[in-house]
Amino acid sequence: MKRSFLAIAALALSLATAHAQQPYKIGLILDMSGPYADITGEGSATAARMAVQEFGGKVLGRPIEVLIVDHQNKADIAAATAREWFDNQGVEAILDVAASATALAASEIARARNKIIVFNGPGSTRLTNEACGPYTVHYVFDNYALSKGTAAGLTKQGGDSWFLVVADYAFGHDLEREATNFVKASGGKVLGAVRHPLNTNDLSSFILQAQASKAKVVGFANAGADTINGIKQMVEFGLVKAGQKPAALLAFISDIDSLGLETAQGLLLTESFLADRDDESKAFVKKFSERVKRAPTSAQAGVYSSVLHYLKAVEKAGTADAAPVMKIMKETPIKDAFTNNGRIREDGRMVHDMYLVEVKKPSESSGRFDYYKLVTTIPAEEAFTPLSESRCPLVKK
Repeated sequence: MKRSFLAIAALALSLATAHAQQPYKIGLILDMSGPYADITGEGSATAARMAVQEFGGKVLGRPIEVLIVDHQNKADIAAATAREWFDNQGVEAILDVAASATALAASEIARARNKIIVFNGPGSTRLTNEACGPYTVHYVFDNYALSKGTAAGLTKQGGDSWFLVVADYAFGHDLEREATNFVKASGGKVLGAVRHPLNTNDLSSFILQAQASKAKVVGFANAGADTINGIKQMVEFGLVKAGQKPAALLAFISDIDSLGLETAQGLLLTESFLADRDDESKAFVKKFSERVKRAPTSAQAGVYSSVLHYLKAVEKAGTADAAPVMKIMKETPIKDAFTNNGRIREDGRMVHDMYLVEVKKPSESSGRFDYYKLVTTIPAEEAFTPLSESRCPLVKK
């Protein structure tokens, strides 16, 4: 009997040791090779690994492993990856899915399995409305906040007629709707819109339609390479010189870097992250830039913040189970390199200050990545969709 007891104890110890050695897996489903690779891609993977390293490399006594997959901007790949990770690979949470259509697909898989999923790269407001879930968090920005800052801001400054160039998928459609609503609410009108396929190199036919509209503002409801190509071709076709103003409804510092200040100067856009906000943001940017050789986008800064916030909640909960971890994530204010006043609402929306910025002239910049002048700060309580207007079933009204 004594030998049996010792054998059982040894087996239990062996199993506990083996479990402690198993990695604690988190995953990111990113665009590693397509139009959003500079926005998310390897930079987001690096940001996640930086957060894990800063946290100490372990949680619940287990080494943390970060899994990365390229979804190639295909919703079926995103869904299949989430399913494989949760069902067979032991992944505890997904901390980003770049782009809206792929995010919506992966969200359904996570919700069915009661797993935590956080979004830093996509913008669709559906993620915290019709597609919301108890363990879903939309962290960095959404199309409501982007449109409120840029579309409303430009319209009030006199840009009261718009033509929209729209990416023809979930994100673009959602951004088009939000921007149109804010232009109209601010006293302007949308003279027309045209939709283009994702990752279209030649946008000339669409730019010519914008030119023919004679709208004061040409708004780009797209992102990444599509936004860069659209603004470049708008300049090449002489629209800017003739007085039509480009507006990037979603743009990142990597886009401005690709455009160059000579082309991008004067562009108004809404940002989620300011690299020079305070000492903490500056320190993160310095560490990130040493690894990636460029400044982080807001999506990449959001990955860093959300991974840290998630791991701290896991450690405090003492478990990977979604319910207690999410409870702590929602109860705990977020104050770090990304934001100094963030919190996660009941609909999963992480609310924080947003910033309307103007791109500097070349003569105003001190060097690469010194690109923004702050126009105004949009307070957290005003930046995002009010809960009273939420379409999320979890919100009590």
